[in-house]
Amino acid sequence: MIPWLDDCTPFPPVSRALTEPNGLLAAGGDLSPARLIEAYRRGIFPWYSEHQPILWWSPDPRMVVIPGEFSPRRSLVKVLRNRAYEIRCDTAFEQVVRACAATPRKGQDGTWITDDVMRGYCALHAAGHAHSVETWIDGRLAVGLYAINLGRAFYGESMFSHAPEASKIAFAHLAGFLHEAGCGIIDCQMKTSHLATLGAREIPRSHFSALLAEFAHASPITGWAALSRRWHPVSAA
Repeated sequence: MIPWLDDCTPFPPVSRALTEPNGLLAAGGDLSPARLIEAYRRGIFPWYSEHQPILWWSPDPRMVVIPGEFSPRRSLVKVLRNRAYEIRCDTAFEQVVRACAATPRKGQDGTWITDDVMRGYCALHAAGHAHSVETWIDGRLAVGLYAINLGRAFYGESMFSHAPEASKIAFAHLAGFLHEAGCGIIDCQMKTSHLATLGAREIPRSHFSALLAEFAHASPITGWAALSRRWHPVSAA
């Protein structure tokens, strides 16, 4: 059996997470900013369906991107140079979360981004701990992702895309910004083929926990407004 959390119960050690299903650690608790911050600093995140209790996970292995290791493929470099778009940060956080919830995903029936989840992450955003990165094309929000930032650790939560290749545009700018800002790790949670194309790789949970111990309690990343920029094509190639 997994532990049941009330509002005051601390999380158990992540080493107690179940192997099957991969990383299920606890149930219950709430989605208050304090609880969410405690969870992410320890490498734990909520993921559950509409009619389930809150389920908390810490999978092993963990999918991550090291910002300094990110190198866009040549095809992506061409897109970055030759397409008109605008990158914005934190101009449409709630809109991004709602779009992530509404976008159908292959192999998924419904969404885990419930109204309670939206309220919890919007509260984190209001407190300065959650951010959205957006790609706007022709004045329309084409891509968005939202994530948590604690210290020098960045925890990706969800992304939607309504334009081919545009999700990679947003991620490339984000990875470059985080590298310059001294971010040590981008948490991608679980393996997907799309994340692998962005340079994500799996590491053992023990290694992930060690990285969080180094980065999640460091001085916070600042200067998020520097992410916002307008890009015009440099050639017609």
